[in-house]
Amino acid sequence: MHLKKLELVGFKSFADRTSLDFKPGITGIVGPNGCGKSNVVDAFKWILGSQSAKGLRGTEMMDVIFGGTQDRKPLGYAEVTVVFDNTDRYFDIDFSEVAITRRLFRSGESEYLINKNRCRLKDIKTLFLDTGFGATSYSILEQGKIDVLLQATNSDRRVVFEEAAGISKYRLRKAE
Repeated sequence: MHLKKLELVGFKSFADRTSLDFKPGITGIVGPNGCGKSNVVDAFKWILGSQSAKGLRGTEMMDVIFGGTQDRKPLGYAEVTVVFDNTDRYFDIDFSEVAITRRLFRSGESEYLINKNRCRLKDIKTLFLDTGFGATSYSILEQGKIDVLLQATNSDRRVVFEEAAGISKYRLRKAE
């Protein structure tokens, strides 16, 4: 499994459809201040299930929808799609590609899709549960997150390593 593509429409500063392609391996997102790097990280967190506006550097969830500029009107929705190569069937789903889409409309309605089929947020979280790739995982390292990990308590670090090792799924099932 590897990340192939991230596509954003109306998400924060990305008013126009923007597609970022990724190759297998480690990827770093670099660029000058104000070019949207943090918004790309926020898009990953949002598509993977983040429900915290504060965690996405906003005050309310509607802040993820492009709010307009002097030259452009606000948009009515935000949409993010992430596509993974699944030829190795790492995800427990019988598709060579897995596309996850999340939409939020100004009306407050939201949609979640797996390969263009409507689903629940829980379905997306379950899909990613033992992959080490999720809204709060350490597969996405934003500014300051390494410092937080280094200063974390032993029990907090254990949670991180359990998620990375893919055993957090079993703890969750045991708790249920």
